Amino acid sequence: MRILVVEDVRRLADDIAEGLRDQGMAVDVAYDGLTGAEKAAATGYDVVVLDRDLPGLHGDVLTRQITAAPEPAMILMLTAAGSPGDRVTGLTLGADDYLPKPFHFPELILRIRSLARRRPSAKPRILRAAGIELDPVLRTALRLGRPLRLSPKEFEVLAALLAAAPTPLSAEQLLEQVWDENTDPFTKTVPVTVARLRRKLGPPDVILTVARAGYRIPDGAEAQDAAADDRPAP
Repeated sequence: MRILVVEDVRRLADDIAEGLRDQGMAVDVAYDGLTGAEKAAATGYDVVVLDRDLPGLHGDVLTRQITAAPEPAMILMLTAAGSPGDRVTGLTLGADDYLPKPFHFPELILRIRSLARRRPSAKPRILRAAGIELDPVLRTALRLGRPLRLSPKEFEVLAALLAAAPTPLSAEQLLEQVWDENTDPFTKTVPVTVARLRRKLGPPDVILTVARAGYRIPDGAEAQDAAADDRPAP
């Protein structure tokens, strides 16, 4: 899940970003409206956490710009003004949800995940393929009924591959979806994470490496054929 936090109070913005990264989300940060507009136009975010009173470009204007995009991100508007009138105004501008400051961080996480599920391009809540079942809300993953103990990044990589299955995702696409803009594009973190994930999933291997295309999880009959091919001969 790719998130943009646009908040001019740097300490608050950094604290939000750090907390969301601890949940396995890929988070970029902008400290003013103009930078937020540039990043929102350049990257396909799932959710934008947006302070309303921003320098450079007001949050109301940025909200209109984001919602006018062909595939707009969902917007969670933050503001110190929490009256019903302010909430109505924010939602009228195009925000999808509204959270007054101060807020409880667990509520922020739940609202972000709820918005990501509501995005028109979002996949069904429960992701299933090749004997794997993943619930991004309850943060549970099973392989052939066996619970998997995954790190936040392993969970998000698996979720991305399941959402795309059976289409492959390149290392660059996984970096964009699961990590953030500060990640070195030449890092080996994607193959290292995929290797750990394969070990935890166990045999037969269902994360296939596709030459010059990346990684994919087969679906349906193809996955059954792959499992049959992996069985020892009688």
